[in-house]
Amino acid sequence: MNYKTTNACVRRRCWPVVARLTCSRKFVPLVLLPFLMAAIPLASRTKEKLSYGEGLIVNIPVPEAEVVQVVQEVVQNGVIRGTKEYNKDQFVGGAIAADSSNVFPAGDQKGKVFYKVRMHAIDPRNFKDSGDVGTLVVRYVIQPQGEKNTVLRIDALFEEDFRHTVHQSDGSVESAEYKDIREHLDQIELMQRQNLEAEQERQELLAKKKNGAIQSNAVPAARPPEPVPPVPQAMQSTADTAAPAAATTSPEPAPVPSPTAQTSTQSLEQHVKDLRRQVERLVKEPGAPLKSAPFHTAGTLQLLTPGTEVLILISTPYWYGVETHDGQHGWMLRDQLELTP
Repeated sequence: MNYKTTNACVRRRCWPVVARLTCSRKFVPLVLLPFLMAAIPLASRTKEKLSYGEGLIVNIPVPEAEVVQVVQEVVQNGVIRGTKEYNKDQFVGGAIAADSSNVFPAGDQKGKVFYKVRMHAIDPRNFKDSGDVGTLVVRYVIQPQGEKNTVLRIDALFEEDFRHTVHQSDGSVESAEYKDIREHLDQIELMQRQNLEAEQERQELLAKKKNGAIQSNAVPAARPPEPVPPVPQAMQSTADTAAPAAATTSPEPAPVPSPTAQTSTQSLEQHVKDLRRQVERLVKEPGAPLKSAPFHTAGTLQLLTPGTEVLILISTPYWYGVETHDGQHGWMLRDQLELTP
């Protein structure tokens, strides 16, 4: 059956099924084309759904109290990382801490929840199909896992002000915010390690001073005089005549003990003093608080008066890990200290 015969059959409405299958080899692919075109967007939507709105969940080997303290500091830093409004920006500024947000469903997460909100954000990057002005929100959920581990979940959403359409993040915001939290936790760990090492060095120095003082104060016991053998009768006259000469001879000076231990102790103390001069700072006017951690919300250990000298142990972009003269360790903002004269 050729093409012309088939068309005739179709015109006569004969064998309609056979005609559809044999009219042309291109007919079957054309029939399937609409189904293929419908399947392509479906696969694309499935892929986009997997890449947006997943958030970030991480298990941190740190007690819950430390994670809560760090998250509170990050929530109050005023910036949302991993996104921007304009190409020249590095992040979105002007964010504030909040106890709740209508962008996220209420009560859908267990644990301690914190929010960082930026109102009237303009088309923030890395959110699906965002292109309007709206509210940008980052949520942090903290749950303890035993005494030494904590689960942290971070999610970010953008809601348009006009249509109230919610757009999901592609994960950039969550990753950048966790990186900031991780850096804060590393600073705390470094400070704790530095405190331990400083305490060990202090104990070793005290032990060396103590040993040096014991060695310098130790007086050797006097040796008993050796018995003098008796002089024979025949030699007494000779000894009597030689006695004046021996009496006129000056005795040799006693050897002075070597002050090696005392000298080494003094050199070590001088070396410590030189190192302190290189890293000492003075507290500026009108004084500053000594914090227990490098966060504004951390507890205040004590208030330092202007002119107080502190020793720099750790240097970060915004904070100094310091030690006071009475041995107290803590954190101070860099702009609260000045160089010693």
